[in-house]
Amino acid sequence: MATTRTATTRWEGSLFEGAGRVTLDSSGLGTYDVTWASRAETPDGKTSPEELIAAAHSACFSMAFSNGLAKAGTPPTSLQTSADVTFQPGEGITGIKITVRGVVPGITSDEFVAAAEDAKANCPVSKALTGTTITLDAELAEA
Repeated sequence: MATTRTATTRWEGSLFEGAGRVTLDSSGLGTYDVTWASRAETPDGKTSPEELIAAAHSACFSMAFSNGLAKAGTPPTSLQTSADVTFQPGEGITGIKITVRGVVPGITSDEFVAAAEDAKANCPVSKALTGTTITLDAELAEA
């Protein structure tokens, strides 16, 4: 069964002087401030699209990696995964680096690396970030 998750952003003002609030609607876990400065300069307690992508990617990768290891008969004791998403103003996202450290009994270093490479290539977020069709439904609303 397919699932849909929703987040909503309300933005007010111009790109450089404006600000927004991102709400995680599906989970209800919170609302987070976002600004251009938090995206292109320093976070100062605010998030960015790239940080949200990093969160999604590190979680998805960890799930895919854990599943692949378990299917191979070597379930992990623990995995620590981080995703670094680099944003360059004027260019966009220029790279994502996934770093994973894991405790996996009964597996060699080479097997661990091979399973990590497979998870990197095949987790749904990795696949979405390699190029996906984006559709748009735009409507001018009355104030």
